[in-house]
Amino acid sequence: MANKVIITCAVTGAIHTPSMSPYLPVTAAEIAEAAVGAAEAGAAIVHLHARNPEDGRPDQSPEAFARFLPQIKQATNAVVNLTTGGAPHMTVRERVLPAATFKPEVASLNMGSMNFGLYPMLNRFKEFKHDWEPKALEGSRDLVFRNSFADIEFVLNTLGESGTRFEFECYDTSHLYNLAHFLDRGLVKTPLFVQTVFGILGGIGPHPEDVMHMKRTADRLFGKQYRWSVLGAGRNQLPIAAQAAAMGGNVRVGLEDSLWIGAGKLAQSNADQVRKVRQIIEGLGLEIASPDEAREILSLKGGDKVDF
Repeated sequence: MANKVIITCAVTGAIHTPSMSPYLPVTAAEIAEAAVGAAEAGAAIVHLHARNPEDGRPDQSPEAFARFLPQIKQATNAVVNLTTGGAPHMTVRERVLPAATFKPEVASLNMGSMNFGLYPMLNRFKEFKHDWEPKALEGSRDLVFRNSFADIEFVLNTLGESGTRFEFECYDTSHLYNLAHFLDRGLVKTPLFVQTVFGILGGIGPHPEDVMHMKRTADRLFGKQYRWSVLGAGRNQLPIAAQAAAMGGNVRVGLEDSLWIGAGKLAQSNADQVRKVRQIIEGLGLEIASPDEAREILSLKGGDKVDF
């Protein structure tokens, strides 16, 4: 498996708003279509959020996820990863509900509280279809995305017995140390799936040295007990993916993280981004992991042991 690269595709998220791109999946049918398309293009894992179909607002109710999870499971063998991040303004009890209800193979877990600045996007996007969009962006100027030690422990305990494993989202060096703390306490299991996140205002930057620093720190803390993946926000998506793949890492793409496929050019689908990063991976002489290979690499419980 040393030559295999796991591609995760995060198809919609809670950061971008519907007015920013006509290609952002909003309805359940659009989210299902995007997830299946990403899997067909080569994503082994699809990372999922839900949205209100009327205005695109993030929706963390289990009912919203129930509208697309069965369709995705029926149409693809991809590993399903459900968010416990939801949106930064939600409480941890709201955020964990979909994963607690459906018991996926993987759930995301943010590993520390942080400022989460989205308001600079107001400099690029000026016209909005819905009132909530500019308010949410401006509100991030005074927003702390809370992920306290108690919050993290709550998610681990809530999902632990179901066999769900975690995509540990680490936005800065301190988050790696937080994860090491929970590993020392025996509350998380190896192999750890560590998703290092670059380019969010409030977290570590997107410079190649930042990528190297996070990798060196994770190597020192976790040794051979983890699998490394990267997520570059916005225009940083593909350069950081290329750097990480060349260093033996795994990659995440998708319209949650970036709306773009090139300079000034919107991606017309999640599958477009998967195909683009697959070109990079295969150009390096590497191979993409299938969903079942990803399950083996990450020691997942299997798609037959979920509740959807």
